[in-house]
Amino acid sequence: MLKTILTGVLAAAALVAVPAAAQTQAVRSGHAEAGGISYYYEVQGQGEPLLLLHGGLGSIDMFRPLLPTLAEKRQVIAVDLQGHGRTPLGDRPIDLVAMGADMAAILRQLGIEKADVLGYSLGGGVGFQLAAQHPEMVRRLALVSAGYASDGFYPEMLPQQAAVGAGMAEMMKNTPMYTSYVAVAPKPEDFPRLLDAMGALMRKPYDFSADVPKLTMPVMLVFGDSDMYRPEHVVKFYQLLGGGLRDAGWQREHMSKNRLAILPGATHYDIFLSPQLPATVLPFLNGESSTADWK
Repeated sequence: MLKTILTGVLAAAALVAVPAAAQTQAVRSGHAEAGGISYYYEVQGQGEPLLLLHGGLGSIDMFRPLLPTLAEKRQVIAVDLQGHGRTPLGDRPIDLVAMGADMAAILRQLGIEKADVLGYSLGGGVGFQLAAQHPEMVRRLALVSAGYASDGFYPEMLPQQAAVGAGMAEMMKNTPMYTSYVAVAPKPEDFPRLLDAMGALMRKPYDFSADVPKLTMPVMLVFGDSDMYRPEHVVKFYQLLGGGLRDAGWQREHMSKNRLAILPGATHYDIFLSPQLPATVLPFLNGESSTADWK
């Protein structure tokens, strides 16, 4: 599934620094051991649990501007993924399937039997795997800028992703990804190793189309209209979920339980900061509809 965020040449530079004023104080934080990795997590807010998973070469801090909105009526469990943020890289390869299993273990350790999941890019791939492996643990799933197969990228993205590795570390020292990493990482000197691990992940072709039917919970797909994914791939993903196959009907009798959203003016590299994102996903995660019936 999705193996990248802000990858390739210097698409990374599009990551926007988070203003200090937008940061929120975590209610609770700690580390949870899963799959041999000591994952850092934060819990804030009250209400239905929402597992929040960031994009590659980022961390929980990517969502700081949106966290107040997300946590207003939710218990948000945000996790720094393997090798990212405050979670050490370890010696295990970065793998979506393994991290999906790890998220289930973390939720259990936190006493959460079922949660909604919001995952962006790499985090979307992890959320997909969590939901496919443990559908009983996911109430609703929102995947942001996350595809199901590597052929979903525009062709020119593939060689850029393949080039990611330790050799890029020096040229990335002036990017927000590097400065944010060294500010919180338990071993800042591991940044080149992280690039190697992410590059290895991105060079491995994948196709999780056979796992899409395992997503039995309601699913929302969210992409930017200028995303790195081809529109044909986005539509096919929605169709594999059972959406976009027929007219919904006068009384919405054929309406799919799943949703597709295309955010205008959004790219893969800035969609996580879009103020339209929480306004788009929260009604879905809350099981609400903003469309009135025509009586």
